[in-house]
Amino acid sequence: MENFTPLLVSFLTLAALEIVLGIDNVIFITILAGKLPEEERPKARKMGIALAVISRVVLLFSISWIVRLTNPLVFGFSGRDLLLLGGGLFLIAKSTREIHHKLEAHDDSHGDTSKVASLGAVLAQIILVDVIFSLDSVITAVGISGNMVVMVSAVLLSAVIMVIFANPIGDFVERHPAFKILALAFLIMIGSLLVIEGWDHDIVHDNHLKNYVYFTMAFSVIVEIVQLQLKPSKDPVALHNQPHMPKED
Repeated sequence: MENFTPLLVSFLTLAALEIVLGIDNVIFITILAGKLPEEERPKARKMGIALAVISRVVLLFSISWIVRLTNPLVFGFSGRDLLLLGGGLFLIAKSTREIHHKLEAHDDSHGDTSKVASLGAVLAQIILVDVIFSLDSVITAVGISGNMVVMVSAVLLSAVIMVIFANPIGDFVERHPAFKILALAFLIMIGSLLVIEGWDHDIVHDNHLKNYVYFTMAFSVIVEIVQLQLKPSKDPVALHNQPHMPKED
């Protein structure tokens, strides 16, 4: 029993962090899929979730390769560091660009911008985002628990949560523009965290920066949910590329 308790604690901690990363992954996939014609969005969303789950499992069983990524390559940076730096910068740039297009970009096609993006281009971006989140997910798993059973169980649990709640989360984000902008802001925070971790791994873990970031995200979501309950919007602001969805009763 004494040996089981630490395993249970590490599993619950890891599962919670993996679920947070999984939900963020789902939200970003939803935002990217929203650029497609309406009939292609469900297909892109399902393929994106499937790729996210597959990439997590593949990377999890490639831990020996991930460990080798810690060897210094350029100016003291390892392959893992370079991947985290590049992935974090991509998330920051992509999320900032999405916020700009949702709020500032002018639409020259009279409101029909969803057909500008192709399914292939969107899937390529989804694959890149999946790899970034999956790498961060597996590195987090290795850092918290060295037990393969615990790591596989936590990652698979987050994968199940992603599959089950992908459509409800996606529809909710599409229905509430404030959550879409909030989600993009979260992705900027996660991107910043990846950049910091890539620059100096010890700063993130010694100071438990991920805990602060996840707490901030959770608190922001709670505040926004309370606001929706107290002051429900009858006519939400329509963002650029925002699909027309019925208002919740």
